[in-house]
Amino acid sequence: MRAEHDSIPEIALDWHRGGHGAALATVVETWGSAPRQAGSQLVVSGAGEIMGSVSGGCVEGAVVTEAIEALADGKSRVLTYGISDETAFNVGLACGGTIRILVEPVGGAEGMPEAMLADLVAARADRAARAYVVNLSDWSRRLLSGAEAPPAVAARLRSDKSGMEDDSFVAIHNPALRLIVVGAVHIAQALLPMARLAGYDPTLIDPRDAFGSAQRFPGETILHDWPDEAMAALRPDARTAVVTLTHDTKLDDPAILAALGSGCFYLGCLGSSRTHAKRLDRLRAAGVSEDQIARIHAPVGLDIGAKTPAEIAVSVLAQITQVLRRGA
Repeated sequence: MRAEHDSIPEIALDWHRGGHGAALATVVETWGSAPRQAGSQLVVSGAGEIMGSVSGGCVEGAVVTEAIEALADGKSRVLTYGISDETAFNVGLACGGTIRILVEPVGGAEGMPEAMLADLVAARADRAARAYVVNLSDWSRRLLSGAEAPPAVAARLRSDKSGMEDDSFVAIHNPALRLIVVGAVHIAQALLPMARLAGYDPTLIDPRDAFGSAQRFPGETILHDWPDEAMAALRPDARTAVVTLTHDTKLDDPAILAALGSGCFYLGCLGSSRTHAKRLDRLRAAGVSEDQIARIHAPVGLDIGAKTPAEIAVSVLAQITQVLRRGA
């Protein structure tokens, strides 16, 4: 489930359809030490209710005023604000900066069409990546999938980075990141909360009730199915990382095979080089190709000399981040 601050399009659609009106404010460009990156959003209702943030508090009041005016006249607009060093310091920054903010009413002559917002919300619910492209000169808009996107927009989808392309602003709406961990071991106890802090929605798989207990993993989503069954239900995709930690071939191997048959962007497997060599022999005997085998990161994690479970978890999350942001 998305947190409220990650559900701005959904909130905007609900407020609009509920008759309250909704205007979306989105950071399109920043210079210097601006508080929020491009793509950050705030939604404002006709009654002045707000959700989200575009500046960490520096200019929200002015943006709300402009958003309410946009709801009244049905016109989109781009606002530019300079944040002074003193104001920036008060909200936790070392120095100031400049931000440009796009304000769009939902509906209206120059606003975001309700049908397009509804399509975006539906795509987000289906974990389908979309790029929302709005031309800031003529207010034309497109909602593109990765297959439809031109190269520059496709690159932004891959890198998860909203921003300007010529006269158009490209807002990236990628599915939430997920982490599937197989094996309720000590490393998992450190890895799952770390991953959540990094923006992942983690799920733990272990059919052994004594290992995957709520007492050992409070607040975590735990599946007690066999890994191949759990993986089939979870359907790993291009926004999913998979890590196997059990050292038990009965549990790890089915999970690895399922991950290799999926579109997951990362697959890491715990075990020594010798253990991994034996694993590869089993996978080749099962018909796994060399191209698929090359997707496996093993021994799992960046080589930082990690010794403790928490240090190993740091190395694993660091490697996942490296693959996500820089490629395999």
